[in-house]
Amino acid sequence: MKQKIHPQNNPVVFIDTSCGAEFITTSTLKSDKTRMIDGVKYYEINMEISSASHPFFTGKQVFVDTARRVEKFKEKMAGQVTNAAVRKGKKVKRAVRAQAKADKASK
Repeated sequence: MKQKIHPQNNPVVFIDTSCGAEFITTSTLKSDKTRMIDGVKYYEINMEISSASHPFFTGKQVFVDTARRVEKFKEKMAGQVTNAAVRKGKKVKRAVRAQAKADKASK
């Protein structure tokens, strides 16, 4: 294997911010915050969702909406409903054109 091309592996504590669970492992990630555990210096990495808080693994539905996705979706759908009420369908447009054509032909 080539020397000095592999990333450095560091001791890390991944912290799930939604439930407080901690996972001690190694990773190539680093952070500014560190913690001493059993005389070893670990880097602290914060996560929003892990296996301790994800609904698939826990069986509980916990809703985490960090980017306002639900509100944005509801606003978008409300806009579509109001726009659909204002728009005319193909049948209405065809009927108007046919009526205009018939009026023009009768003159």
